[in-house]
Amino acid sequence: MENVEYDLVITNGICVTAADIASYDIAIKDEKIVLLAPSGSLAQAAARKIIDAEGGYVTPGGVDCHVHLEEPPLFGKGYSSDTYETGTRSAIAGGCTTIVGFAPQPKTEPSLLKALKDTHARASGNSFCDYGFHMLVGNPSEQALEELSTISGDEGVTSLKIYMTYTALQIRDDQILSVLLKARENRILTMIHCENGDVLNWMTDQLEAKNLFDPKYHSHSRPPILEAEATNRAIALSSLISHTPILIVHVSDPGATLRIRKAQTNGQPIFAETCPQYLFLTRDDLAAPGFEGAKCVCSPPPRDKESQEAIWTGLRNGTFTVLSSDHCPFNYDDAERGKKTCITPEYPVGRFKQIPNGIPGVETRLPLVFSAGRLALTKFVEVMSTNPAKLYGLYPKKGSLIPGVSDADIVIWYPEGKKPNITLTNEMLHHANDYTPFEGRKIGNWPRYTLLRGKVVWDRDNGGVVGEKSYGQFLKRGASTLDRIWETVEEQGPFDVASF
Repeated sequence: MENVEYDLVITNGICVTAADIASYDIAIKDEKIVLLAPSGSLAQAAARKIIDAEGGYVTPGGVDCHVHLEEPPLFGKGYSSDTYETGTRSAIAGGCTTIVGFAPQPKTEPSLLKALKDTHARASGNSFCDYGFHMLVGNPSEQALEELSTISGDEGVTSLKIYMTYTALQIRDDQILSVLLKARENRILTMIHCENGDVLNWMTDQLEAKNLFDPKYHSHSRPPILEAEATNRAIALSSLISHTPILIVHVSDPGATLRIRKAQTNGQPIFAETCPQYLFLTRDDLAAPGFEGAKCVCSPPPRDKESQEAIWTGLRNGTFTVLSSDHCPFNYDDAERGKKTCITPEYPVGRFKQIPNGIPGVETRLPLVFSAGRLALTKFVEVMSTNPAKLYGLYPKKGSLIPGVSDADIVIWYPEGKKPNITLTNEMLHHANDYTPFEGRKIGNWPRYTLLRGKVVWDRDNGGVVGEKSYGQFLKRGASTLDRIWETVEEQGPFDVASF
């Protein structure tokens, strides 16, 4: 190996994976990690570029598998403020090297393949990081369900998302069963947004009848029991189709968390995701003066301090498989396409049910959680990178540091003596949104370098974003490899309704 010229070497770093922490040098060639060597041993290696990590942590690149970018307006007037260009630019600045976005199918469109084609057109040549897609199924028509075999096979899209709420996307329980059955047959992981949409609409009507329209009532319209009930129902429906694997997305409620934990303990293939907004925001943020609370309107809404503690516990004990951003940005000060589209002379603080629903977070996900210091470093890597890669059919290409196998997607953090002292402001971020809900928070570390397939795309001290928007590649994904979920399904045999 002495005469090999590497493309890049990282020396004097402390490597962190989901399994362990150790001091290694890393050699990279042809976009792959090719060697882990004793710390300092590659400092004089023949390489085109050498980065001295100076004792800083070196982790796999972040994998964020819940990112909404450049989607058509499905919920009224709101338009995403981020394109694939600006959203992925923001991602790499925060240490995220892979995202999985959504290819949304409106209720009026019978085909999933058309929705996928349209999304490819928006993303192709416009991404700073590598990317894949989930199908967002709004109309589980016979045509759409039949297309799932092509989508999971030829197209390499092996996950889909369905909703138990939102008039524009909500599907009924019988439709959910049909989706789960086809997903099972095609080894597709089904993501489910669990809130009881019918009860939510009733609660909203009751609040509006009392002239309660402020942003803070968004939380009142979605009490925790709506999330817990829908989560329980999703688990039951999954169990009915021979324990089909599902992922409950953006969990905020301890009651829902308890139901998920119980199902997991009983051996059901139930996986769960949470997000930074449920670790760092509370419902009090929605009660900011005037319309300011709209900046934190997302669904489910942030809960209370006690709920935050339950979510942290769920991350530590494995109830939550992944921690995603659910990046879904709408500009705040925008009456044409953003949060303020719901403000009228009649409703000077808007109507909470019409506030475009979502917040930005793809760039702040890793720094916020890393700086909080509430997860072991191995657990941090597990939920931010390795588990998402496994769950969504990207591992070990993504989410690890395995020589000869893993892409050289790497984050190098500042070492102890050079940690930046950051007060988070929107001006320092790289999305196209005009605010961050985490404004003013203290951040104790930030990615110093982000490498995508061996290329430095983010250098915080020397140019910031130095990658190119055309460098990101579309990732065809295989079936999930987490916890033998499909092998277990196959052992159970085909679903047979006559067995009940």
